[in-house]
Amino acid sequence: MFEIDPAFIQAPEYRPKLKVIKTDELPVIDLSNDTKEVVLEIGEACKTWGFFHVINHGVPLELLSRIKKTSKEFFDLPLEEKKLAKRDEVNPLGYHDSEHTKNVRDWKEVFDFLAKDPSFVPASHEPDDTQLRTIRNQWPAHPSEFRDVCEEYAREVEKLAYKMLELISLSLGLPGLEQ
Repeated sequence: MFEIDPAFIQAPEYRPKLKVIKTDELPVIDLSNDTKEVVLEIGEACKTWGFFHVINHGVPLELLSRIKKTSKEFFDLPLEEKKLAKRDEVNPLGYHDSEHTKNVRDWKEVFDFLAKDPSFVPASHEPDDTQLRTIRNQWPAHPSEFRDVCEEYAREVEKLAYKMLELISLSLGLPGLEQ
């Protein structure tokens, strides 16, 4: 048997409260349906559930397979190789494996990148500071296709995000892009 590093153990009051909730099925919204129908379904799902699952969203299934495959290849690399693209105080983008929730280390690895590269962000958290700083994605050397696949995925998901924002806006009675 092995010991778990105490850095990963949440205090009992912060652990998930496990219980079974009997309910209807999670709303599944088919984005290929008529826009008016989709808007009504989104509005109802948001009121009733607060979230929903979308299908026929336009992100190619082949691309979803490629992002899963190349991500697995990256995270399967030795730690020292992943750390070559490690984020730091200057650049918050790249590989990271030591996030904390409620002062307890999370048991996960992440690779953060932005759809827009370079991006311009506030230089500080001060409300009166109008200075911007530039941040850029940093990419690992391996897997060789990691960057291209991530960038293509980001473009497709960004299109979907804007589509979802418009549909949610319409469900709230706000004007759409064509109005």
